[in-house]
Amino acid sequence: MSKISVNGKGNSKEIIATKAAMLFRSRGYSSCTMRQLAESMDIEAPSLYNHIGSKSELLVNICFSVAREFNRHMEELELLRISGIEKIENLIRFHIRIMIRRHNEVYVSNHEWKQLPDPHLALFLQQRRLYENKMVQILRTAIRKKEISPIEPYIAVLTILSAVRGVETWQRHKKGITPRKLEDNMTQHLLNGLIHSNGH
Repeated sequence: MSKISVNGKGNSKEIIATKAAMLFRSRGYSSCTMRQLAESMDIEAPSLYNHIGSKSELLVNICFSVAREFNRHMEELELLRISGIEKIENLIRFHIRIMIRRHNEVYVSNHEWKQLPDPHLALFLQQRRLYENKMVQILRTAIRKKEISPIEPYIAVLTILSAVRGVETWQRHKKGITPRKLEDNMTQHLLNGLIHSNGH
């Protein structure tokens, strides 16, 4: 077995996290062992522990790496001087794109976060609630400005997040649908629902 090969694809920890996310998604976090991860990377287990302390540390790194990207995008979006409906479209497209680009990591973040150790679990939940609240505020502002129908903002946010997770099904089957077609069709469908619901 060999050492971890970097080859310009990030540092060793990033490479390990990427491989771990793939393994956690396919087998489930609880079923994976550090030995299996080392074998999948064709390295000795001791070499793995030179870079990462534990399996739970890998899960923390994956979940919070995804959270940081979501939060960074939200902060940038809040500064943009665009309409509410444009912000909503921007959010939908971002969610779809990150689920395609970082499929394994986002899947693990969505499905395995309950396995996070304390205090990371509490912090992760706090960040997620804050993010969802910011989405709600964007929807609420768009409703107040009559850009979208007068629906319950929190339900609209849950609908958007739930619908976008449909990308997971697309990843498994695809059926000739390109990423761009998926993004455009899903975005248009969700926006039309927000604009034309309740007869508006």
